[in-house]
Amino acid sequence: MAKIFDKILCPVAFDRNSAAAIKFACELAEPETSMLYLLHVVSAPPMEPMIIEPHPIVTEAIAGRELEKIAQQHLPSDFPYRIVLRSGDPASLIVAVAEELPADIIVMPTHGNRGVLGLIIGSVAERVVREAKRPVLTIQPSSHDSLATATQPVTIPVRVKND
Repeated sequence: MAKIFDKILCPVAFDRNSAAAIKFACELAEPETSMLYLLHVVSAPPMEPMIIEPHPIVTEAIAGRELEKIAQQHLPSDFPYRIVLRSGDPASLIVAVAEELPADIIVMPTHGNRGVLGLIIGSVAERVVREAKRPVLTIQPSSHDSLATATQPVTIPVRVKND
């Protein structure tokens, strides 16, 4: 497969799904010419206390150290990457960073946490797909294989509005 992506943005949420997305991002890259941008967005803690599930406190410093560990675990030793840290709303900042770079593609994991479409791809991923002006490749939690073995054809119905 030809490698056509020079700047690949890979948002990381410190979970197994993120590791799968990093693996796919590497397969899309050309190590001699591509740059992988590992992004973590530190979310602001909720305004109201959470009774059901406490919100972990993650600072940019902690996130930076964790991203370095992930890079060492999941990237070849000579693979070019940069760490990008932001604080705020994850979906908005993923889209903003993709424009700043400018990224050729966003490769991100899905979680399937909210709403009907959110159940399919995850609320942050769903917002990024809707709002990004860059191509977005979403990696499902069950995608553990390589790009060559985990992909399958999908038919998506599209209705075009004629004015």
